[in-house]
Amino acid sequence: MTDTHASGSSLYDVFLRVAADGSFTAAAQALGYTQSAVSRQVQTLEAELGSVLFDRLPRGVQLTEAGRVLVPHAEAVRDRLAAARAELTALRTLDSGLLRVGAFSTADAALLPRSLAAFRRLHPRVTIARTEGPSVKHLGLLASGELDIAVVSATAGRALDGCALRHLLDEPMFVAVPLDHRMAGRRRLRLAELADEEWVAGSTRPEDTLMRPVLEAGFRPRATLVVRDWIAKQGFVAAGLGVTLLPALAADSVRADIVLVPVHPDDVPHRAVYAATPHGRADSPAVAAFLAELRATARQLMERAV
Repeated sequence: MTDTHASGSSLYDVFLRVAADGSFTAAAQALGYTQSAVSRQVQTLEAELGSVLFDRLPRGVQLTEAGRVLVPHAEAVRDRLAAARAELTALRTLDSGLLRVGAFSTADAALLPRSLAAFRRLHPRVTIARTEGPSVKHLGLLASGELDIAVVSATAGRALDGCALRHLLDEPMFVAVPLDHRMAGRRRLRLAELADEEWVAGSTRPEDTLMRPVLEAGFRPRATLVVRDWIAKQGFVAAGLGVTLLPALAADSVRADIVLVPVHPDDVPHRAVYAATPHGRADSPAVAAFLAELRATARQLMERAV
């Protein structure tokens, strides 16, 4: 027997048990409490409600009018609490829930879909909502509570400061060249060797793209074409219109008529990629499970990129 004071949420369970059994003693036996503990809990509930709920008789107890009025409300409280416990258990065990996730474009090529596929195999009942766009956009959505987790890159700069970051990988960079390019067979190249090439850039402001480290290193590419979509960039390269930088996360989706040549990391440093979550918020079970899949997929992708 347990001589304990039940929490406020269980006082109604005790009340209903006593009402059903008509006895403190019988209710105590059914609940695994001592008779005195059950009596104290009923008294606590009566004090909270300001009403006597049972007439204490020589042989057991009987509901008062107030007790009879309380019964359906106590049953409703009991049922709602049971439903709440079931829902919370489902969230904890990932039998339900919602995962809102975002990623920048090249992470959407392999890192995010493979991680989501692995997550869904393990937790098919969790609903997944996805957004796409640049890292800065996703950091804003995290801050406003509209996303749970996002894959972001170090190119987001100071905006990263407002989030909790988990490092996923350091992404090498490649130069994409046509199949017949003079550098197509190289194992690695320096940017100075491409000083005379025309470049396909992702923006009219190269400092806002993957080209920023190149500019900081003093290299001035001739960016004659602006193509924002990284898949479209490959088409321009394949047609011989220029060369472009492509990150390793895009390597799995590179078309067959171009070649990726690794860039020396002294020229274009590896790009840090993170899983970002709202600062100061505990990870939900879904976020924690998805983060594990992101880390596993990131390791696999980088092993292949080396």
